[in-house]
Amino acid sequence: MKHYKVETLIYYSKLFASRNHIMEASQKGIQEKLDKYSRDGWQLVSTDAAPFGTAIYIYLYFEK
Repeated sequence: MKHYKVETLIYYSKLFASRNHIMEASQKGIQEKLDKYSRDGWQLVSTDAAPFGTAIYIYLYFEK
């Protein structure tokens, strides 16, 4: 039987930051989550992202 887990990361837009600041900031956070879950035997199976106001929600879907 497979088990599933969803991890949500939220990043907020900054008015006076560079155009790619969310991408640059999210790379470290996403990599940390990938490393953490892979050590525990989880595999990333899907991703999704949704804007909400000045934030972007990034969803990482794992299975084991």
